[in-house]
Amino acid sequence: MRKQLVKTVTKLLEDDPRVVLLLGDIGVYGFREAFEKFPERVYNIGILEQASVGVAAGLAIEGMVPIFHTIAPFLVERALEQLKIDFGYQGLGGNFISVGGSYDYAKLGCTHHCPGDVQILKTVPGTQIFIPGHPEEFNSALLREYDNGKLNYFRLSETSNATYHLDGIVKHGKEGFVLAIGPMLDRVLDACKDLDVTIEYSTNAEDAPSDAIVVEPFYQGTLGSPKSIGVPRRFITRYGTVSELDKHCGLTTNQIRETIKGFLYEPNNL
Repeated sequence: MRKQLVKTVTKLLEDDPRVVLLLGDIGVYGFREAFEKFPERVYNIGILEQASVGVAAGLAIEGMVPIFHTIAPFLVERALEQLKIDFGYQGLGGNFISVGGSYDYAKLGCTHHCPGDVQILKTVPGTQIFIPGHPEEFNSALLREYDNGKLNYFRLSETSNATYHLDGIVKHGKEGFVLAIGPMLDRVLDACKDLDVTIEYSTNAEDAPSDAIVVEPFYQGTLGSPKSIGVPRRFITRYGTVSELDKHCGLTTNQIRETIKGFLYEPNNL
């Protein structure tokens, strides 16, 4: 998705002279051509996330369309007050694009984990949250929404589904309802390939129906379902690869399958 980020944002810089890109000392090499083409509208602010959100708000007040990109914990957790007051309270429009959630920076430990970003931003009224599961889904969402006058949060993942999907039903069944969020869809499809369940796909953070088994790539229960499969609500104290942390968190395909079966067929889990 990072390659698509560079392509899509560069296109916006080319097409709309109001677009300004701010970087939190990440993606600088990827945007090297944009720095050369648009030196007056591309800036590496550095590791100053709170100040960067403030700068973005000032640009929005002046009629520009800011895009700020950095790592999820530094954007959402460190700069929450600025997102809440500078954008939410003032009703400003801007685009905030993260990488690193929930534990894509697995080898760097808890300081770089951020499974709570979506739940945190759901507390800021008016925020639109996008959880694409494929690069083209991010591309279409950003091109469609970047100038909508709202606080937009795009949560990019290091993993993606094999193909592009529209939100909606991707499989029909009779024994249950599974809601797969963003990059979890391929795992859900594989886990449920011989289960008679309906599978719906979503790239937004709206609360889930109460009867849904939700498979979400952030803290379990974020979308409100009592039947949630997500990152356990505890600190991850170990280091390793993303796949190793997936196993630790119960988010491999086989683990997801067994948990779904438990929700479907074990009365005590309903």
